[in-house]
Amino acid sequence: MTTFKALGLQQSLLDAVNDLGFETPSEVQEKAIPILLEAETDLVALAQTGTGKTAAFGFPLIQKIDRESRTTQGLILSPTRELCLQITNELQLYSKYEKHINVVAIYGGASITEQARQIKRGAQIVVATPGRMKDMIGRGLVDISKIDYCILDEADEMLNMGFFEDIKDILSNTPNEKSTWLFSATMPKEVSIIAKKFMHSPKEITVGAKNSGATTVQHEYYTVGGRDRSPALKRLADTNPDIFSVVFCRTKRDTQKVAEKLIEDGYNAGALHGDLSQNQRDLVMSAFRKKQIQMLVATDVAARGIDVDDITHVINYQLPDEIETYTHRSGRTGRAGKSGISMVIITRSEQRKIKSIEKIIKQEFVAKSLPTGMEICEIQLYHLANKIKDTKINPEVDSFLPAINDVLQGLDRDELIKKIVSVEFTRFYNYYNKTKDLNSIGASNDHEGGSYDSSASGAVRYFINVGEKDGYDWMSLKDFIRDTAGLGKEDIFKVDVKDSFSFFNSESGVSDQILATFKDLKIDGRFVNVEVSKNPGGAGGRKRGGPGGPKSRGKRKEKNKDFDRPRSRKRDRGNSSAPNSGKRRSKKRKGDFF
Repeated sequence: MTTFKALGLQQSLLDAVNDLGFETPSEVQEKAIPILLEAETDLVALAQTGTGKTAAFGFPLIQKIDRESRTTQGLILSPTRELCLQITNELQLYSKYEKHINVVAIYGGASITEQARQIKRGAQIVVATPGRMKDMIGRGLVDISKIDYCILDEADEMLNMGFFEDIKDILSNTPNEKSTWLFSATMPKEVSIIAKKFMHSPKEITVGAKNSGATTVQHEYYTVGGRDRSPALKRLADTNPDIFSVVFCRTKRDTQKVAEKLIEDGYNAGALHGDLSQNQRDLVMSAFRKKQIQMLVATDVAARGIDVDDITHVINYQLPDEIETYTHRSGRTGRAGKSGISMVIITRSEQRKIKSIEKIIKQEFVAKSLPTGMEICEIQLYHLANKIKDTKINPEVDSFLPAINDVLQGLDRDELIKKIVSVEFTRFYNYYNKTKDLNSIGASNDHEGGSYDSSASGAVRYFINVGEKDGYDWMSLKDFIRDTAGLGKEDIFKVDVKDSFSFFNSESGVSDQILATFKDLKIDGRFVNVEVSKNPGGAGGRKRGGPGGPKSRGKRKEKNKDFDRPRSRKRDRGNSSAPNSGKRRSKKRKGDFF
């Protein structure tokens, strides 16, 4: 196992690594750091978002900087203000044991004179957005004519945002003999042009297949009618009662509209786009990082600064105009070695785009059907039961028990449980009992493999009483069930993992074997219970492997005729440009179950 010390980092950086809790380098760090430390060279590094690229260039840059000189020696260009601040903060943490190293962030929306003043005091490293950097160069407020290192972070995204000419102008003000390090998730034509024009025989490293998506992300799509995107989005959220997600829209207007509708219908949602003031954006991001916002609706540009490891789902409310952008979107989840799900809501006319994306990310999508109303009711019922079971008893309630017992006198245990559960369940049942099927008719036939309808194919749907809090995601739970029951690779599919329980499918031919294996199965003192689900039909995926459905959440309001969503009696107040005021329910991921 490779260590950071083996990469050649000096002791002060190793101390910072230890403080940050890093144990072993990621693949891009393991490949890039030795190359950058050993020689003065140009480098092109292709790696997905969330793989640790900042440390891959940050540690070598800090180690090579001349601390005694106050001249600007390193320039890092990044696409957005949020990412610019994120990189600056990380570099400051990396260099906490280095004396006299100053890192300054330059970005729009803040005082340009104050930023110029910070640089004048001495900034060995400048982290900047292209627009503000070009402006400061034009005003003579920054001198990059003597830099030794230039780093282009998220190069493909900067060029996709229209910064091609700005980057060329900025690089033309830098010395030819500098080292240029280019980090990118994909390698489109414009990035190649920059590499050829401003780099000299660069070394190249690739983490995973070139332009491919992260292997920890499951990709799935849902085909609906053009007017059913909103109710489809809400059904996906209701199917995952602890969701923590980013919802992508193409335009600022759609982003604001979708977020407002979600908030109006009782979800803890917020909008993030370019029309918000900087203060509003800071408030929204702060609430999202604290998980007070559980569905962050964002444009592609605004989302570039999101660096949160626990995002469970990315939902593409609309596909991006440039299909290459999908790689960046899906990279918001499945970070830091965790699994994630990227969902796409499409119409039948957009299905050809799915095949195009598959070619880019080098992974296949699972064609899925939206859950039926009764499936949602079943999931919500189990979720409520587990929530009741896991609730810590407040000792202050003891003084009220005599009066409560008087009110509930005459109710036996079973009747009391039914009444408690029915308080929430009846509202969902009454709403979803008569809702329509949102899946586009015939849509599954337009994609290879189609949609796997469990009821039509003779598959059996099961409930199992383990989930995310027991340390499982869809991949590890599938392996556990398959290995425990002694089944083949393709016998278990459509594994949907919730917080404290899960669902999975099998062919009917192995049903008796599964039920017999898990009958009275006890591991480390706990029964692992498997039962046939009461709602076996519906949301099927292709047989070769089902997605997980980890965390989800959302508060309910009274029924709203405009959306496929029941509404709660207690309404959350707020607007989509500020954190929602709904009280959050925090969840902590526990260790492995067994």
